[in-house]
Amino acid sequence: MQYIKLGNSDLDVSKVCLGTMTFGQQNDQKQAHEQLSYAIGQGVNFIDTAEMYPVPPRAETVHSTESILGNWIKQQQREKLVVATKVTGGGRNMKWIRGGELQFDRSNIRAALEASLTRLKTDYIDLYQLHWPERNTPMFGQYLYNPEQERDFTPIPETLEVLAELVKEGKIRYVGLSNEWPWGLMQFLNAAKDFNLPRVITMQNAYSLINRTYETTLLEMCHRENIMLMPYSPLAFGHLSGKYINDPNATGRITLFKGFGQRYEKPNVIPAVKAYAQLAVKHQLTPTQLALAFVYSRWFVASTIIGATTIDQLKENIGAASIKWTTELETDVEEVRQTYFNPAP
Repeated sequence: MQYIKLGNSDLDVSKVCLGTMTFGQQNDQKQAHEQLSYAIGQGVNFIDTAEMYPVPPRAETVHSTESILGNWIKQQQREKLVVATKVTGGGRNMKWIRGGELQFDRSNIRAALEASLTRLKTDYIDLYQLHWPERNTPMFGQYLYNPEQERDFTPIPETLEVLAELVKEGKIRYVGLSNEWPWGLMQFLNAAKDFNLPRVITMQNAYSLINRTYETTLLEMCHRENIMLMPYSPLAFGHLSGKYINDPNATGRITLFKGFGQRYEKPNVIPAVKAYAQLAVKHQLTPTQLALAFVYSRWFVASTIIGATTIDQLKENIGAASIKWTTELETDVEEVRQTYFNPAP
């Protein structure tokens, strides 16, 4: 396993990060703990979760992922783990989380963090992330900003001020963003500089062979500002495993939770997935191996967040990190990309 330092922090994390959003929905506690133990045994030290998990979010299961993870963490050497979680942002109707009060203000962030610490059975969070912007932005398959949908949001310096307090209290170590756009990142960086507040170190955005929006929106800015990408959905909700090509009703998130993967309901998704699957065969790889090896090989990717519902899937996902990315693979992927440039933004 390879390790990388996150930005200007002292966090050394594995290049593979175990995502946990299936815990409590598609995986019970026993299965989740089996995944965690296997991943740690393979050198993974980085675990990502969120207060709103599992996904899809529901009142009946909310917070169970953190609780399941916490029951495992209490049996581990905490200092050997890098644990990341997220505070739920406003703009979505989730009345079952803090009564629907999801602003990034002092009271809500403090309430969210304290509850996460309790569920995770730990005294501190290594990386605390804002799950998505509180303001109006395109999210989860949307890609056009609409000023007519503007809404009030907590001033970014105010959000950073409470995070600074929590850093000073030792309850969080570093701060990151998720599902963010350039304007938001710029505001966070400016506020940190102008008011001597914590500087964000990571960006957790979707990134895969069929969603490369990050490259054309945030890549240069993050590189120059030393903000590390933690890509999620590298298999595009299972599409890039190829399992839906021959069987559109194959068991997976797309079929279990109808309408949830709207990002992947666009016309060029299936043709692009088929093209990449054929490319994988050409290079004697599985579609999953090709998709993950691509993301693992990007020079700007810090730690890739993978998820699985079975140990066999997890083994393949982690194993793909050892695949050597060649010039021939890069050339062939680029050829497909030029035909299906960005089918699932």
